Amino acid sequence: MQDDFFKYQAQTTPHPLAMEISHAEGSYIYDTNGKAYLDFVAGVSACSLGHSHPEVVNAVKSQLDKYLHVMVYGEYIQQPAVELSKLIAKHLPEPLETTYLVNSGTEAIEGSLKLARRFTGRSQIIAAKNAYHGNTMGSLSLMDYEERKRPFLPLIPDITHIEFNVEDDLTQITEKTAAVILETIQGGAGFIEPKHNYLKKVQQRCNDVGAVFILDEIQPGIGRTGKLFGFENYNCQPDIVVTGKGLGGGLPIGAFSASKEMMASLSDNPKLGHITTFGGNPVIAAAALATLKEITETNLMVEALEKEQLIRKHLQHKHIKDIRGRGLMLAAITDNADLTNEVILKCKDQGLVLFWLLFEPKAIRITPPLTISEDEIIKGCQIITSVLDSI
Repeated sequence: MQDDFFKYQAQTTPHPLAMEISHAEGSYIYDTNGKAYLDFVAGVSACSLGHSHPEVVNAVKSQLDKYLHVMVYGEYIQQPAVELSKLIAKHLPEPLETTYLVNSGTEAIEGSLKLARRFTGRSQIIAAKNAYHGNTMGSLSLMDYEERKRPFLPLIPDITHIEFNVEDDLTQITEKTAAVILETIQGGAGFIEPKHNYLKKVQQRCNDVGAVFILDEIQPGIGRTGKLFGFENYNCQPDIVVTGKGLGGGLPIGAFSASKEMMASLSDNPKLGHITTFGGNPVIAAAALATLKEITETNLMVEALEKEQLIRKHLQHKHIKDIRGRGLMLAAITDNADLTNEVILKCKDQGLVLFWLLFEPKAIRITPPLTISEDEIIKGCQIITSVLDSI
């Protein structure tokens, strides 16, 4: 299987981890040799309820017996998609009552950019330096990392970059700006939180000049920060909320939510302003609906903050200089990039799954399932500290 993997499946790096998976359940992934790995990554924040959660699996099985794909998005009334959109609206502040379901977080970013330009009639998009919103051409255009962008130029024009958490840069938001798009917590940059009411100040500036305020909740959303949406922690309200990853419970999904008035601008002049064949797929929508119900009807969000404190308590080590983030979206910052690489690879050998962040080479990603137990957290932290002790 490994030979076929390298021969037939496109690779994203020269040296993938190449663990051959047998099955996964709860907080554990099992390889074909029968070895168990405690998962501190959750599919890069995607498996909110862990692996093979019974509520998600049962929802998928139930929908499989009814129908799969039947029509391009938006034409037929399909119960899972309608109920999912309604539940999202229930948990968003007014007037964010309408959701467009798509196939991935990056497609939701693309849709939100189109919506902002269509609604305002403007073209300029302002994004943050060190931002990551995905890898399709529009999402990639939002990145300021020239080394990653250069091979794919030219990208979408009229993109301006500002420094996250720097209030003086907000003067660059003007009457020419269609939208400002920010991650609620900067992910690839090292799980950087907004400070000093920064997001509220961005919102106010957007309101003053008539720009659309877009928040990318693809990582911090769906309960990971102790609130269903990360922006609820920071005294602000966006005009468009983008979600993905953890919403699907392990299946691919994205969504962008806005007011009915704003979203209507994609349906006419031209019609089909955004179109997707498989967005709102009933099986995936059923999985997402089950995931969202489980997170909002249990204590998982409250527990996320308690588990954060447990991680911080048990990850005290001389080689860990800081732990950034909130809830179960954490990044342990080590002395240097080489040490981080060594820890991640040696922890894998010890049966613990960790991963990297895109722009912060000293960061160890710690984004376990929301369902992880306290004992599993302590076990994982002990593996990390013991590996650090051995280096």
